[in-house]
Amino acid sequence: MIEPTIVVVDDDEAVRVLLEEILTAQGYQVVTVPNGPSAIQAINDSPIQVVITDLRLPGMDGFEVMERVSQMDSRIVVIVMTGQATVDDAVRAMKAGAFDFITKPFKTDAVRVVVKKAIDHQQLRQENHLLRRAVRDQYQFEQLVGTSETIRAVLDFVGKVADSDSTILIQGESGTGKELVARMLHFNSFRRDQPLVAVNCGAFPENLLESELFGHEKGAFTGAMHTRKGRFELAHGGTIFLDEVAEMSPALQVKLLRVLQERCFERVGGTKTISVDVRVIAATNQDLEQFVQARQFRSDLYYRLNVIPITIPSLRERQSDIPLLIDHFIQNFNRKKQTAIQGVSSDALGLLLHYRWPGNIRELENLVERLVVLKKSGDIETSDLPDKILHSFVPDRPRNGTAVGLSDGGINLMKELEQYENQLILVALRKAKGITSKAAQLLHLNRTTLVEKLKRKGLAAKLEGVSTPVDSTTGSPA
Repeated sequence: MIEPTIVVVDDDEAVRVLLEEILTAQGYQVVTVPNGPSAIQAINDSPIQVVITDLRLPGMDGFEVMERVSQMDSRIVVIVMTGQATVDDAVRAMKAGAFDFITKPFKTDAVRVVVKKAIDHQQLRQENHLLRRAVRDQYQFEQLVGTSETIRAVLDFVGKVADSDSTILIQGESGTGKELVARMLHFNSFRRDQPLVAVNCGAFPENLLESELFGHEKGAFTGAMHTRKGRFELAHGGTIFLDEVAEMSPALQVKLLRVLQERCFERVGGTKTISVDVRVIAATNQDLEQFVQARQFRSDLYYRLNVIPITIPSLRERQSDIPLLIDHFIQNFNRKKQTAIQGVSSDALGLLLHYRWPGNIRELENLVERLVVLKKSGDIETSDLPDKILHSFVPDRPRNGTAVGLSDGGINLMKELEQYENQLILVALRKAKGITSKAAQLLHLNRTTLVEKLKRKGLAAKLEGVSTPVDSTTGSPA
């Protein structure tokens, strides 16, 4: 490990020599200079971690040295030296950004302690910087694995809205990656260096959720022994992610509406109004539009949350991404578990493509982890797959009264699956007499997801004999 380098700036040679002896004995590399310009040159010549400068220097004084050092490299920690009679200058230097100060004549132990604190602070700040960069890299756009049209459309849209400050509502089935998208939105926004605070609204009882979101004052309720900040306060300057927002009670919906409108609230048991600067990202696996129609969710809150809607497709809707996701997870778990899985056999892949994945990407990831741990090396074969995957495939399943056969030349699996999906959608629409909300219920899809499928697949023109009435559940054309 390379020892930290310290620059000592003082026009008194005796002070320079003494500090060099003290700091060299501690294992530090020390460069001593008599004035500000020489200090600037030393910083230009080699990496410096700490500068110890006298405030009373000829020409460029210690305050100007601090300013120039900060402009050159804000990571360098500055300690100032001052006489007992000029402590006020030291205080002024601290306000200007100095890490600490030592007074002349100084004690050896005091110098060691202050410098050790400065080095530790500088290293901790550097580690924090690297950690933030690693987290930011983890949530770059390429982390959303897939090349399908549906996921590319989501990715492009996320890129467009990430740096805005508008409220976003993410909808999609459980396990589709809603939290990953929320983190991508935060770490690619101008708030990236501020907190991202997540709270699962379905994980707390109503009385606890209010305290969790808005905090409470001491004595507000039994057990409230101390004043506690809520998640909104902790997220000040950054982003708050409200997962499963549909689980919020009507009373809390009113309070959340006020925060969205006015960006202020009171803690539980408090009277002081607290203002916050946060971006709100909400997520749900429910169809909030249907919840509004059923009077289970406030319409005014829905419209406040639904400023920029993002719908994450289910894994069934991006089947062509399954091989890429499997390969991605195998590589990740090989690295973490020290295993050597090579890939998946074509037969096993065919079964994995046919499976409906009710748990979406989370279910796929968990399955791959299980297979990697158990198999350890080689290819994953059909015999390695769990029964639910094996039993989900019915070979000769009737479709429109005709059995599906497999010729010696084989079939195009993706094309067959696409055609089967199209036929199911058309059957559901005919059964629902063209009302998309009812058809979506039959298919266990969100209405918006079904509408997008109809547009993408061009199926509307194939609805022979089916009218397009007004959808009674939405009041809009079906």
